[in-house]
Amino acid sequence: MTAQPHLNHFHEVESWVFDLDNTLYPRHTDLFAQVDRKISEYVSRVLDIAHDDARTIQKSYYRQYGTTLRGLMIEHDIDSDDFLEYVHDIDHSWVDPDPDLGRAIETLPGRKYIFTNGSHTHAVKVAERLGITDHFDDIFDIVAADLLPKPSEATYDKFIARTGIDPRKAAMFEDLHRNLAVPHALGMVTTLVVPRGTGEVFHEEWEAEGKDAPHVGFVTDHLSDFLHDVLKELDPG
Repeated sequence: MTAQPHLNHFHEVESWVFDLDNTLYPRHTDLFAQVDRKISEYVSRVLDIAHDDARTIQKSYYRQYGTTLRGLMIEHDIDSDDFLEYVHDIDHSWVDPDPDLGRAIETLPGRKYIFTNGSHTHAVKVAERLGITDHFDDIFDIVAADLLPKPSEATYDKFIARTGIDPRKAAMFEDLHRNLAVPHALGMVTTLVVPRGTGEVFHEEWEAEGKDAPHVGFVTDHLSDFLHDVLKELDPG
């Protein structure tokens, strides 16, 4: 499923911004499921509560604060470094190389960035597995954001200040619609990446809210194919 009513909107794009988890690799890879489980384990351990209670708190903080980490910092003053190291200590071999995606990203004109609420180390490992590490100019992670996650407007401001991009000439790709609201307001072309073949199915039910909102410019369930369609629009020959 790829919605592309006005691909000519990408003609002015000079900077391409990609979320990491469930965006650069498809959700069915289930890599983030490992992180999700590790977060539950961490919450259970540091708060000394049962697993089911930890899951409830984890998801509540995720929705309220943007990340479980942010909620734990605000509500319990936990050590962010300890959290990030623990939850991203996973098996990245679940991610398969994606040479087609690599070719598309490499061919996109202009600068390319990874903008993630995860850690830099995690982003590098995922990019290495996909085979796309050399195609990006920078990785903006949760530490670079001073631990304030998307969708906070201040975090996008930090990203723009660090990279120097013009948001009116930028495109952003995300798997969470709420993280596209600020980019849209800043003038970016926005694309929501949804699970392949199951556009109506989201990891969390609330994540599906707003899929048809004005701040979602395009929707695709196959990032690589979508980028190749964009490239054909940019260079029909």
